[in-house]
Amino acid sequence: MTSAPDPLVRVSTAHGVTTLTLDSPHNRNALSTPLMTQLLDALATAVADDAVRVVVLSHTGPVFSSGADLKETAAAYENGTVPVAKLGDVLAAIRECPKPVVARIGGPARAGGLGLIAAADIAICVPDATFAFTEVRLGVVPAVISATVLPRLQPRAAAELYLTGDVFDGRRAAEIGLVTTVTPAEALDEAVASYCLALVRGAPAALAGAKELLHRPPAADLRTDLAELRELSVRYFHSAEGREGVAAFREKRPARWVPGV
Repeated sequence: MTSAPDPLVRVSTAHGVTTLTLDSPHNRNALSTPLMTQLLDALATAVADDAVRVVVLSHTGPVFSSGADLKETAAAYENGTVPVAKLGDVLAAIRECPKPVVARIGGPARAGGLGLIAAADIAICVPDATFAFTEVRLGVVPAVISATVLPRLQPRAAAELYLTGDVFDGRRAAEIGLVTTVTPAEALDEAVASYCLALVRGAPAALAGAKELLHRPPAADLRTDLAELRELSVRYFHSAEGREGVAAFREKRPARWVPGV
């Protein structure tokens, strides 16, 4: 009988928030194929569960993620398949998740780990968390993660950090757009909880729609863009959620989708 693989992603759910914790501290939460497979499965389960309103991506150990599992990569050269090939699926799953994804970063992140952070909707780190795009120093390029990273970063900062591979801290990460905010280590969990509390007050379908708006390419001209957006707005106002939200506001009560109501 084949035993189940060791859990590399821990899952816990409370008050509408599912926390997915990278739990492979022995290799600094490297993005191995087993870890990424488990993360994809956990994300799919969270998306399918209507009780889950927000997903938090966290970690055990002092490192958020060291990026690609280079030990696995070296062993995989013989068959021509390296773990980074699966990273695109992970980034797409985080980015396309219809529920808000919050990254909790209590320590360093490197290379592919920065792709996870950029894919999240909100990212909170401690001041002494460090980051680096180390790929060029290994003779490779930050190709896959560019899909989520480059839309976040200021162009000059992206050029500097991609080309030098230099380490930068949490405050710089916030300045250039990689993370949302920086908070003291002792207040990190409180800050994450505060964001989650705000997020669960949003209507599920409206949150999914707002996420789509954030990544929506504009139409070719302003009036076409406005016409499409006006139609979208009207549709949401006429939806069941829109009607309930307006009624709740007028009646000075929480909307029915708020957990505990």
